[in-house]
Amino acid sequence: MSEPLSNIPSGTRYYFGEEARRRRDIEETALTVFDSWSYEQIVTPTVDYYSLFEHGMGHVEARRAFRCTDTDGRLLALRPDVTSAVARAAATLFSERDRPLRFCYAAPVFRQQPQSHAEWRRESTQIGCELIGVNTIAADLEVLGIASDFLRRLQLDGAYSITLNDVGVFAGVAEGLALDLMAREEMRRLIDVRNATDLEDFLAPYTSAEEGRAFVRLTQLSGKRETLDSARRALSNDQSLTALNRLESLWTVIESLGLTDQFEIDLGDVSRLDYYSGLTFKIYVEGAGARVGSGGRYDGLTASFGNSEPAVGFVVDLDALTDVLGANAKPRTSPRPSQLTDDAPSALFRAALAMLGQGDDQEAGGRRQA
Repeated sequence: MSEPLSNIPSGTRYYFGEEARRRRDIEETALTVFDSWSYEQIVTPTVDYYSLFEHGMGHVEARRAFRCTDTDGRLLALRPDVTSAVARAAATLFSERDRPLRFCYAAPVFRQQPQSHAEWRRESTQIGCELIGVNTIAADLEVLGIASDFLRRLQLDGAYSITLNDVGVFAGVAEGLALDLMAREEMRRLIDVRNATDLEDFLAPYTSAEEGRAFVRLTQLSGKRETLDSARRALSNDQSLTALNRLESLWTVIESLGLTDQFEIDLGDVSRLDYYSGLTFKIYVEGAGARVGSGGRYDGLTASFGNSEPAVGFVVDLDALTDVLGANAKPRTSPRPSQLTDDAPSALFRAALAMLGQGDDQEAGGRRQA
């Protein structure tokens, strides 16, 4: 069945005028921030092999990609994620370059089957950066610092929050319960939507009622250092405790820098991407219906293409930030150019050229004075 040509697909939209200009301003601000931190721009293919995203994002998330078959029978996809392609480039094109590698990008991604209606955009633009080749708290803090710097440049200081977690907390519990892949994904989904009742029912076949309730309470924990103290009383497996130690080390540095107002620990903020291996974080801004960004450490992703090496990065959603910044923004006004008419087009054209010439003269004069 063909669609009316006057319609556009659900999850897509036009941007024009002030809104289009705002999107461009946000993108240019991000790239300026990345450049100031010595990050190099990279552009990845819009169409790539579907298997790349299966290895990177995981089977469940990769299924949201738009897929098609190449003439040789290989399954292709419109890019649903940028990080996977950057990791491949690091392991292949840049295998001989000195580490660490610092890459940044602003690129459209394409996804179907939305996680939630609030996040449903078939086409959106991801702005992000990747730091590859170093596994230290300093590297994690660098990426968190870049995200904070970017949000401050957008005049969102005091209006954003970055929540911290570690996938090792969830992984340790899942391993202790002996969950298979599908059961892990279901538990992760229930934690993500904060459904405490259904999560407790889900855990019933795998553990005692008391331990199940204790884990459900754990997923509701969020706050500052006290969150870590409460989590230690509820967990006993080595993997989860090691993850809590990593979070505590990071939090101690955040405290020493006086940045705790912008950060908090949220053990229920789980990642749905399989490539994360340690620290994960999400970015929230007042006025947005959902998170506007996310990131974390993915130390094993490059192993699919060569040697395994540590990496950390984040992405923000340009469309979500545009909506937030546009909600209370005052429209900018600029003088409209004179309109050419049939009566005297040549006179108006000469006047326009004269104005342009004056601008060039002023610019040249400024350069001579400098």
